[in-house]
Amino acid sequence: MLRINDVITIAEWELSESFTRSQGPGGQNVNKVETAVELRFEAERSPHLTPAVKARLKRLAGRRWTQDGAIVIRAEETRSQVRNRELARERLVEMIRAALVAPKRRLATKPTLGSQRRRLKAKAVRGEVKALRGKVDGDD
Repeated sequence: MLRINDVITIAEWELSESFTRSQGPGGQNVNKVETAVELRFEAERSPHLTPAVKARLKRLAGRRWTQDGAIVIRAEETRSQVRNRELARERLVEMIRAALVAPKRRLATKPTLGSQRRRLKAKAVRGEVKALRGKVDGDD
């Protein structure tokens, strides 16, 4: 069981892990030991998450979100399988916590009278500068 916060916990049936050989250097051990962890969380089927949280989670996950609604997190930083498992689970927890925070609604505001006047004055000045760029008469 994976604890997200006081209210939400993820059941073990929603998580599945597979282990593969890690990329990169590691000496003679790298070809024998499967230390990389691929954590799969069935987000779409999870009863613990609301549809709004699932939508935000899908946006946050990006390419890690599969077509069948699962999140795949790969961890292969360390040479320890146990540590990589912890890292993958920590990343999943952080991603879900980020999705739980609802974005603040933007309130539409009007520009102030002063800012409107400053904008129009700047446009007039700019237009004047451009108007003065015309051809110069040579009859003095």
